Amino acid sequence: MGTFASRADLKAIEDEGAWRDLDVARTMYGFVTRTKDRHGARPAISFQLLSGPGDKACTLTWAQLHAQVTQAANMFRSLGISETDVVAYVLPNSLETAVTLLGGSVAGIVNPINPLLEADQISAILRETKAKVVVTLRAFPKTDVAQKVAEAVKHAPGVKTVLEVDLNRYLTPPKSWIVPLVRPKNPVSHTANVKSFAAEMKKQPADRLTFTDTQADRVAAYFHTGGTTGMPKVAQHKVSGMVYNGWLGAKLLFRETDVVICPLPLFHVFAAYPILMSMIASGAHAVFPTPAGYRGEGVFDNFWKLIERWKVSYMITVPTALAALMQRPVNADVSSLRGAFSGSAPLPIELFNRFEKATGVQIIEGYGLTECTCLVSVNPPDGAKKIGSVGLPFPHTHVRILHSDAQGAVTRECGVDEVGEICVSNPGVFEGSTYTEVDKNRGLFAEGRYLRTGDLGRMDADGYLYITGRAKDLIIRGGHNIDPAEIEEALMGHDAVSFVGAIGQPDAHAGELPCAYVELVKGASVSQAELLDYARDHIHERAAVPKYIEVLDELPKTAVGKVFKPDLRRKAISRVYDAALKEAGLPLHVAEVVEDKKRGLVARIARAPGVEDAAVQKVLGEFTRPWEWAA
Repeated sequence: MGTFASRADLKAIEDEGAWRDLDVARTMYGFVTRTKDRHGARPAISFQLLSGPGDKACTLTWAQLHAQVTQAANMFRSLGISETDVVAYVLPNSLETAVTLLGGSVAGIVNPINPLLEADQISAILRETKAKVVVTLRAFPKTDVAQKVAEAVKHAPGVKTVLEVDLNRYLTPPKSWIVPLVRPKNPVSHTANVKSFAAEMKKQPADRLTFTDTQADRVAAYFHTGGTTGMPKVAQHKVSGMVYNGWLGAKLLFRETDVVICPLPLFHVFAAYPILMSMIASGAHAVFPTPAGYRGEGVFDNFWKLIERWKVSYMITVPTALAALMQRPVNADVSSLRGAFSGSAPLPIELFNRFEKATGVQIIEGYGLTECTCLVSVNPPDGAKKIGSVGLPFPHTHVRILHSDAQGAVTRECGVDEVGEICVSNPGVFEGSTYTEVDKNRGLFAEGRYLRTGDLGRMDADGYLYITGRAKDLIIRGGHNIDPAEIEEALMGHDAVSFVGAIGQPDAHAGELPCAYVELVKGASVSQAELLDYARDHIHERAAVPKYIEVLDELPKTAVGKVFKPDLRRKAISRVYDAALKEAGLPLHVAEVVEDKKRGLVARIARAPGVEDAAVQKVLGEFTRPWEWAA
């Protein structure tokens, strides 16, 4: 593991040689085999079904994980999976989830699917990726994953086999005796073969692959970035990009003695690549608490005790989880903790400071996206962490801030601190073919190779990257991407509605929550409550249902008649900040919200005698959007 404190350190790493010339694994099987050969007896992955610090946990060593990945790859090949065929999984976290992710990418193309999606969304992804095999749960108490997948497979005729994982093996008596008695029924109406994951694994050799492990680089994973509107976008990830993410972790962040707790889901790139691949590259130990991670029962209450139990050196988190953790006392010995990595959404300054005060550890914020396989930049663990920045681009990652036309032709490169679109080239970017659907790649690359992220940002004089907004208007609720078009299309279905503008309003817990502003048809009338009921009935994804809807006489529009969303964001920031200040008993209000070239939208607060900066910062520091005093 090298030192990572400055741009000079990154340059020194790049000077060791071009990425294509480095001695890195060329296949996923070779990647896992190298780790088994170096660290075979060391713990690789631990999982506990329940969240208590004394609850049963299961651990695989690197040798055991390698054996199971070998069996899984052989099993998938025996079920007709070739290098270009797809193994999907719809699973919460478990040891089998990690084995399927790795084994699926060794045998063919693995396709993780969010188990929180509804059956029709899961089905749309299975059809888009042409999945032949699906790994999911056997019916189990307190989850409907098995039932949703059975329904999804009915509408995805390409799926020939469903493999079921039974979580009961993670329980101890008497709970393990009770599950078979209370297991929910799952009447199957599809035509795929349903088999036991464990039973099929046992049929396969664990000491060798039954097929040739082709050395050429290839697509080994599909990750969906949509799925909320029935028309998912599917990003393609090559072996080289997956290995690159792991190589970065081992080179810059982790060593084999590290223990990393990751309560994030293995259907998301953050857990799959910066974490799992980094564990493989470094030989470190990953701990996954409960199938639902942070959402699991008791995880927040037991979290500090889990850090003590496993002697965790790094924790992986997102701002929503940090906010919940900071509402609980640090009630255990967390002296083993050396760092905390946060991603998926911007981190409020107040949360950064509160966490450091409570634990003595600084949060390291970074940036990545599914379309880049994942990693783009990070605040240097050993160097200056600029709060509000997503840090320095990783070695072999080239970030440019550009203005481009619709075809991807660069019209202008931005100067220091000038805002433009963040464009990325690195080994995780599949140039020209980021998405499975050819049409979705048109205009996606500046100069044919720099992925246009759709995020707006700037780079300062020290090379630190800042995200200032989103060109593509996504609402990011606790790291979960919501397409505003879904909200707008649903509300436009109401007879009284003429125009809709959906945006993310600031939220101290989730970062953003969806909200909508509505203009009515001339002469029509409808209440806010009626529109909220209509939204609940017509928006399929619960997370996308607006928390607030307001009827305006007229929505702000551009010269060509499009809804002008910056004005709606200003209204939402004023309303939310005013409410927060009032609730805190501060006699203040937002005088205006202005556009700052470097910081995006900034709330200006009208001064009142006797109110200190610290009191305002305590309230408004919970949000990711900046504030300042009005002149």
